Amino acid sequence: MSDFVRICSQGELPAAGTVREVTVAGRALCVANVDGKISVLDGTCPHEGGPLGEGSIEGGKVVCPWHAYAFDVHTGANDEDPDVNAVVIEATVEDGELRGKL
Repeated sequence: MSDFVRICSQGELPAAGTVREVTVAGRALCVANVDGKISVLDGTCPHEGGPLGEGSIEGGKVVCPWHAYAFDVHTGANDEDPDVNAVVIEATVEDGELRGKL
């Protein structure tokens, strides 16, 4: 694990109930806002490589726009296939920035 790096400013965070894609050092990340709580996942769906940051939030899960695989924003777990889980990235919002351990 590396040190925490800047992902985006607090003003660039997605609105509640939405996600957005952010690229940091060439890596796509999915930033999710569920009820005001920010989570960061690897931006590539582990099912077939879809862009999670272009998906949606349903029931506290990020839903991939390609095949509707849904991943818990806190654990990365997927109910459809327990062997296909998203990578959750440790992140924090402080001093006006979202920072993550990449």
